[in-house]
Amino acid sequence: MSERRPEYSRMVADGPQSIRADIIFWGLRPFSFLYGLVMRVRSRLYLAGLKSSYRASVPVISVGNLTTGGTGKTPMVDFLAKDVRARGLKCAIVSRGYGGKYSQAVGRVTDTDGKLCMTPQECGDEPYLLAIRNPDVPVYVARKRILGVQAAEQDGAQIVLLDDGFQHQAVQRDLDIVLLDAKNPFGNGRLLPAGMLREPLSALQRADLIIMTRSDAAPCSPIHATCPVMNSRHQLDKIIMTLDGEHLSAKDYVGKSCLAFAGIAKPDGFFSALREFGFSRIEEMYLADHQEYNQGILNRLIKSCDNHDLLITTEKDAVKLSSVTLPKPCCQIGVELVFDDMDPLAKMLDEMVERCR
Repeated sequence: MSERRPEYSRMVADGPQSIRADIIFWGLRPFSFLYGLVMRVRSRLYLAGLKSSYRASVPVISVGNLTTGGTGKTPMVDFLAKDVRARGLKCAIVSRGYGGKYSQAVGRVTDTDGKLCMTPQECGDEPYLLAIRNPDVPVYVARKRILGVQAAEQDGAQIVLLDDGFQHQAVQRDLDIVLLDAKNPFGNGRLLPAGMLREPLSALQRADLIIMTRSDAAPCSPIHATCPVMNSRHQLDKIIMTLDGEHLSAKDYVGKSCLAFAGIAKPDGFFSALREFGFSRIEEMYLADHQEYNQGILNRLIKSCDNHDLLITTEKDAVKLSSVTLPKPCCQIGVELVFDDMDPLAKMLDEMVERCR
């Protein structure tokens, strides 16, 4: 019962593979030209100072990408939050809260005691997950991220992590980190909507550090950049938990028939990693990125449970299923980034920490 990538997703990632896709591709190219023109003009207005850009009183680290789809921004922000806290500094995370239904100008996902005060539906699944993984780090959601950065400053943050901030030039940053998927860093090479590029490749000149993710899945093509380039890979957490947070042991899942489902941008990597982890009997269910678990989707899951012993999903999906009752046990597993060589990033963080002190 798998849902493979729709034709449009394949087209923007790999180029048109059929006559129909070729027609769609050529029809979208003029819109890509217009989109690229707007993005270039916008960037030059910021560069010339004709559009205002807010300079925070504390260092701002942006984590972003150049393409649509998942490159691992959430695990990267999670890594930075833990690293900064381990250095003894107060940090905060500011996100737009994609998919969140919050109405206030700035929402805080946790209160001052670390207690969750927003739901995943209100703030978006990624800010909620970051708040769960980092209970001592304030997470703010704001559609105007300047307001979120200002709120973090007022609450005493010494470093602000800007989630998905590369295109958000209205806030100045002290470290601009750009993630690229090593397997397919630029898609078909075209700008939206005929491709998956959010900006022209020349925008990489603004980056201070480029991190190639999933570098173990494919040989990395040389990236022509003026900044350091690091390689990393996604690795599943060693701990598997139920939706309630109870740890599972290997005997609870090894050899059992499993329905794996994921509402993330690139679920293939998650499914492959599950097999490497030890899940050998898997049926895959592809869901939309930021999938809303409405009754229709839940009915599909329930119907698919009959032939399986258990279900497994990502942490990102699990936060939206905490109040759901399923006929079979459901477990979750998280993802972390592992770097081949931490030196370039470590040196940049060392310099920033010294400035804070």
